[in-house]
Amino acid sequence: QLQLVESGGGLVQPGGSLRLSCTTSRSSLEYYAIGWFRLSPGKEREGIACISYTAGTTLHVDSMKGRFTISRDNAENTVYLQMNSLRPEDTAIYYCAAVLTLRPECSLQSPYNIWGQGTQVTVSS
Repeated sequence: QLQLVESGGGLVQPGGSLRLSCTTSRSSLEYYAIGWFRLSPGKEREGIACISYTAGTTLHVDSMKGRFTISRDNAENTVYLQMNSLRPEDTAIYYCAAVLTLRPECSLQSPYNIWGQGTQVTVSS
């Protein structure tokens, strides 16, 4: 069964950058769309971005567009979330999730049913 593992979180100062990675033990993510989500204390889970299995389509929520960028390296079975200009309000646990799909586009409303354990991102001076 597909398993996802996030890494790359940590403590960063406001204005700094982090790159999160989502890796898998499976040989290929070809038929999975991958999404990044985050959960902050007292808030509902928030979708950030997703990428289709072909990597031909990405979707970024407007509130983070321009600061966060999703990408994937199929050869490395890894999906990345590059986060720039980080703000204290970006502090959260970040999760990647997968959904099996043959659709060429991705959606953050898809029924993602495989989740990683999360990685903590703390933005503070």
